[in-house]
Amino acid sequence: MWFLKTQEEVLKELDANPLTGLTSEEAKTRLNQYGENKLKSKPKKTLILQFFAQLKDMLVYVLLGAAVITLFIGEYVDAIIIMLVVVLNAIIGVVQEYKAEKAIEALQQMTTPKSLVRRDGEVKEINSEEIVPGDIIILDAGRFVPADLRLIESANLQIEESSLTGESVPSDKNAKDIYENPKTPIGDKSNMAFMSTLTTYGRGEGVVVATAMDTEIGKIAEILDEDNNEMTPLQRRLAELGKTLGFIAIGICTLIFIIALLQKRDLFEMFLTAISLAVAAIPEGLAAIVAIVLALGVAKMSKINAIVKKLPAVETLGSVNIICSDKTGTLTQNKMTVVKYYTFNKLTEVPEVGVNLKASDNEKELIKSFVLCSDATYENDQGTGDPTEIALLILGNKYNLSQISLSANYKRISEKPFDSDRKLMSTLNEEGTGYRVHTKGAIDNLMSISNSVLIDGKTVPLTEDIKANYLKVTEEMSDDALRVLGVAFKDTRSLIEPEDMEKDLTIIGLVGMIDPPRSEVKNSIKEAKMAGITPVMITGDHKNTAVAIAKELGIADSIEQSLTGAEIDQLSEKDFANRINDYRVFARVSPEHKVKIVKAYKSQGNIVSMTGDGVNDAPALKYADIGVAMGITGTDVSKGASDMILTDDNFTTIVHAIEEGRNIYNNIRKSVIFLLSCNLGEVITILASILFFWPVPLLPTQILWINLITDTLPAIALGIDPGDKDVMRKKPRDPKESFFADGVGLRAIFGGALIGILTLAAFNFGLREYGYSLGSRNIPEDVTTYARTMAFVVLAGSQLFYSLAMRNSSKSIFQIGICSNMYLIGAIIIGFILQLGVISIPFLANAFKVHNLSLVDWSLVVFMAIIPLIVNEITKLFIENRS
Repeated sequence: MWFLKTQEEVLKELDANPLTGLTSEEAKTRLNQYGENKLKSKPKKTLILQFFAQLKDMLVYVLLGAAVITLFIGEYVDAIIIMLVVVLNAIIGVVQEYKAEKAIEALQQMTTPKSLVRRDGEVKEINSEEIVPGDIIILDAGRFVPADLRLIESANLQIEESSLTGESVPSDKNAKDIYENPKTPIGDKSNMAFMSTLTTYGRGEGVVVATAMDTEIGKIAEILDEDNNEMTPLQRRLAELGKTLGFIAIGICTLIFIIALLQKRDLFEMFLTAISLAVAAIPEGLAAIVAIVLALGVAKMSKINAIVKKLPAVETLGSVNIICSDKTGTLTQNKMTVVKYYTFNKLTEVPEVGVNLKASDNEKELIKSFVLCSDATYENDQGTGDPTEIALLILGNKYNLSQISLSANYKRISEKPFDSDRKLMSTLNEEGTGYRVHTKGAIDNLMSISNSVLIDGKTVPLTEDIKANYLKVTEEMSDDALRVLGVAFKDTRSLIEPEDMEKDLTIIGLVGMIDPPRSEVKNSIKEAKMAGITPVMITGDHKNTAVAIAKELGIADSIEQSLTGAEIDQLSEKDFANRINDYRVFARVSPEHKVKIVKAYKSQGNIVSMTGDGVNDAPALKYADIGVAMGITGTDVSKGASDMILTDDNFTTIVHAIEEGRNIYNNIRKSVIFLLSCNLGEVITILASILFFWPVPLLPTQILWINLITDTLPAIALGIDPGDKDVMRKKPRDPKESFFADGVGLRAIFGGALIGILTLAAFNFGLREYGYSLGSRNIPEDVTTYARTMAFVVLAGSQLFYSLAMRNSSKSIFQIGICSNMYLIGAIIIGFILQLGVISIPFLANAFKVHNLSLVDWSLVVFMAIIPLIVNEITKLFIENRS
């Protein structure tokens, strides 16, 4: 309750000296006592825990069971290979989690602000994490408040507290205020400054009363710090797929033993066959491949300024059909810019960029007065202070009237600070042998204290007609959503008191300024609309300003498509939800309204992306399907509650991320369908051999090799397939849509069956070379080895070639370009080289129970392997001609 106490009481209780601050030794002691001044993150899992977490999967359980059985029956090589697969998958998962954590840590480190603190009698700049209770903090315009402070000194101090209160208008601060009501709202505590708020005007000093989790922002962070273990549709589908495949493998193994008993087969041989089938039914590389594809996609997205915190969130991006975006900084440049200025009967457009621009004498006087009547600074493209004043300084630079040169020639003597009641600010500067008052503010307020106007370098009386002229121009600028400021002056031969400054002034003119839209956003909004995505603007700004920007960007067509926070409050939850699709702009809203907006859109079946930067935005970010936090202006709490962080705070990045998310999902789908098709071929091969009492064409180690190497490499290459150029011309994917929609499941079954049949055909061909057939008994081991080698190579080769057909379900490989994915071409070549190595290198050939093939045999297996690709491409042509 520091706001209830006097400055002296607070300083005494904290044992702090405002003149010298803490000593370095005392600061170090308090740092050990209170800890670093940063919000706590959840405890990290150890690498061991992360490793074992990767093993909690039905597919892994089946593989571990197979490994135990093979170890028990003495097939040590098979057991080792199976265990290597399990361990490799787990290691890949751990590596991806570690990389994601490091990316977030790097971002947090990047956004750690510096603070001015008085220690050992000197003002020093230190990392805000090193601040402790009792430190004396110096605040000036442009600095973030690093901890909760009880102000001990303030001069025209204003602090923007929207990150904490949701109120976009800066709060006036007064160190001398004392409150009696313990329940005083945070926004009314004018003698306090809070962590993560921004100083926008004036200066002040305060003593730190709370750090880290003890601050107001820390308390909110603690409330929000809850695990959200809800799985995305992709995660659910893969988990269900894993369980299904696991149960299928167990069921098939049971079936095999029943068949073996009926056929009176050797039970030991059936053990090996059961393991073969279990291995064939499970795509061992599936979990690793999905993790790799997501991780590569996330790495690619980080290069376009979108850091994805949770890998599966990438998939949700592909389904987004509503983007709720902040206006300031996301749709706009977050930089007030003067776009027009007006002197009597002359309106001038200001170029967006330019130096040494030409201006008339009247216009130069206007710009000069605006620059001199400012407390902001702007050097080397960096400004501090009020954004409005920075915009005026930039205007001066364009016309070669820089603040540095003007301040040197026209030294400031006195000032009358801005006051929210007067809506004016005045300065007194040296001018020749006398002095000049420069006053800026609301034009109607200026005219009430002026009696003349500057026209063509001459001072003439301010008539009602001239007033009407200025008010008309002001209204026109306001209708264009411009913020209008007027400026006036008064010459005096002697020094005057501040209270006498704002009398009998001469009006020079006015300027119109706006936070302009980002140049690239308009095209991004057009692209989003074409992709079936509805952009929605949410802002704390005024309705007219918001609608004007929205119309310029193509978000809204009329003011009827806008709604204010007050109007939202007048609607029932049901009425608001029913009418939500009629609106494109929500103005003057609080963070609480954001939650209502998200709920309303979601109730209509939409998948919603929501942007935010404040602490109070966190609930809306968590409730949205994709919460997007601002990397530059966002608070730690909003970043913690989000799924994605924009390092450039740019709307265009959201659209690019959605495009990337769609392509990543499509690529994962290609990889999964490819793996399932390949594994189906293996299952058909093994199961058919058992049902028809044929010799088993493949051994467990051979299937594992194919699943881990010759399947995995093409699957990863499919996962990083170049993006579909038409992906943003299609509507967002329905999150309930099956993985096997649009006939993909049937094509997978057809392809898998064809691969299985050809593998059996190759095995039969190998037997017939030595006078045996599938129905023969007592086949010599060397003949079986030869036939298995043929089947082994055809199975691997057909899957490698088949991967080319999986790139697009409707376009042929010639339409999309055979070499447009060189990673896939490389994977196929490497796959064949590895396959050649396995059957030709003696120790590998012995381990996998295969041997080398002749050139004629190789020609035959390559011909058979390419058949599934050819058949699939012909099918595409047939489908295309029919459509």
